[in-house]
Amino acid sequence: MLLQSIELQNFRQFINEKIDFSTDPERNVTLIIGENGTGKTTFAQAFFWCLYGETDFTDKIMLNRVLAEQMTPDQKITVKVVLRLIHGSATYEIVRTQEYKKSYSNKVTGANTVLNIAVKSADGNTRYLKQLECEAEIKKILPKELSNYFFFDGERIEKMSKEVASGRKSSGFSNAVVGLTGLKATLAALGHIAPTRTNSVMGKFNEAYTGDSSGKIQQLSKRIDELQRELEQITKRLVEIDDEIDAASSAKAKFEQDIKQYSDGEKLQNERDHLTAELQKLKKLRAQFIKESCKKFNDGITPFLSLSLVHRALEVLSHSDFSGKDIPEMHSKTIEFLLKRGTCICGTHLDPGTIPYNKVMELMDYLPPQSIGVTVGQFVKDSRSKYSREVCLYQDIAEQVSLISQQEESIADLEEQLAIISEKLDGDDVREQVKKLNTQIRACADTISKRRAEQQQLLRKQGAFEEEKKQKENSRSELSLLDKNNQMIELYKAYTQRIFDELNAEYKQKEAQIRAKLQMYINEIFKSIYDGGLSLTIDEHYNISVYVTDFGGGVETSTAQSISVIFAFISAIIKMARENQLENGDEAYSEPYPLVMDAPLSAFDKRRIKAICAAIPETAEQVIIFIKDTDGELAEEHLGTKVMTRHYFEKNDEFHTRLL
Repeated sequence: MLLQSIELQNFRQFINEKIDFSTDPERNVTLIIGENGTGKTTFAQAFFWCLYGETDFTDKIMLNRVLAEQMTPDQKITVKVVLRLIHGSATYEIVRTQEYKKSYSNKVTGANTVLNIAVKSADGNTRYLKQLECEAEIKKILPKELSNYFFFDGERIEKMSKEVASGRKSSGFSNAVVGLTGLKATLAALGHIAPTRTNSVMGKFNEAYTGDSSGKIQQLSKRIDELQRELEQITKRLVEIDDEIDAASSAKAKFEQDIKQYSDGEKLQNERDHLTAELQKLKKLRAQFIKESCKKFNDGITPFLSLSLVHRALEVLSHSDFSGKDIPEMHSKTIEFLLKRGTCICGTHLDPGTIPYNKVMELMDYLPPQSIGVTVGQFVKDSRSKYSREVCLYQDIAEQVSLISQQEESIADLEEQLAIISEKLDGDDVREQVKKLNTQIRACADTISKRRAEQQQLLRKQGAFEEEKKQKENSRSELSLLDKNNQMIELYKAYTQRIFDELNAEYKQKEAQIRAKLQMYINEIFKSIYDGGLSLTIDEHYNISVYVTDFGGGVETSTAQSISVIFAFISAIIKMARENQLENGDEAYSEPYPLVMDAPLSAFDKRRIKAICAAIPETAEQVIIFIKDTDGELAEEHLGTKVMTRHYFEKNDEFHTRLL
């Protein structure tokens, strides 16, 4: 996709303006220069509005304010953006319009936007797409989920760079990978099936059980639904807590960085950082010991409690003799037959109440399937085998408790030292600013502590609910076997679960492959922008970490490094998107992509602008940069001959800007 031109009519402060873009493969940069407030961002947003009918404006009215004020009742004015581009071998004219009308009460309202597309093929024939075809064609040209990485602004760069600097996960990174995998439909299918959601396919099956006369199935289904709703609320809250902890951690890290600027508090802060790190290690170790104790208790409690009973049972059985009571190859059914016939095999009459009858009846207690001799023998054999090893639950738990106690003492000591340091930071011996920052740090730490406590409580509650839900579902499944309709529901659920598992496994595998390739490309591009022996990794949660290559350890990223990572990410996204356009294995074909950037250099330090300007033209076949006038000269100097066309904004007033 190469952009040829864009034309704006009545769009915000642009009454009738048009820009032609460079499509030259060598001089592929178009600069649009203007002061702050002249409408650079508005013009950049016009691309997104034309393609997808959306903008980032708080005010969703696209009509020029002056024209809106001048309208008379019942008058109509149309806002229009025309985007011309080349995609594949065809030329597209994409037109989005929105009609505005003023009512007799002087209220201006806009109708729904209308999208029209004309496609001119290589042979000169023009085809006008139907309304239903237009959205699908836009998705084919540039899917919306990937558009943010081709129409990029400085604000988004700064936001993502802060996420990198703080080590927080980036939803933008993960969304891009999802878009690149082509598995968005798979994700939608997984959500549609979703065994853990009440409104999914699995949820509908759970609602379809036929009740039984006792009402047990209805009771179980009702409770299962209640538990599922509770679990959904817990999951939602856990996500919110993660975000709140991330925000508080990011703020805390910023305050801690600020406090280090003051020499009076720096030494104390470093000491506190060290103690905090040690405290976290000890708490993690304590949690591990507690977890191991619980596991040993769960694994050993049954044999431990059963040991005394089994020993007593074996002692009783050792004084009992059941030998000779069994009759080989004889079954209790044989005795039943003889008693029913009334005659023994020896010819003796077996009349109820007689001695022969009673003697034969006694055999029922010893013959299969009630063969007590065989049963007792098997029990003794199993018990001796199962409990031949010594049960050491008491000793194991005692050892774990001792270790936990040691960690508790160490943690208490560190917390006391931290309290002393915090008290000093609050004292008169440090500057007032340090005191304020320390107060903010403690507030963030308090928030993190409270949210983590809530998180642990919810996780325990979640575990209990999941266990109860599992038990209830097992009970319902057992009862369902008695009803043919419910049997079919169980079968359908099994099929649905299998489909979900297969789709989920396929998605995870593909996502991991794409993420690994993305990391490789980012590192390649990052090193060309920021040479310094650094590399980065993206883990499965999309946390970004920067490492010193030779040292192998993590480093705290500077603003320049973080923003360089983002540019490398954008470049890698474009490279991978182009690879995804390869058709039928023909490696000679790859659809070009433009890179439209709003104020990309404003977030950079001057030392990196030269490296960025050298990298941008190599990132995509076409680069369009909206830039403030103070950065314009610097950009032109470093972009050099790569710049083909230049345009300048002239601001007439707050409601009208024109192009020169």
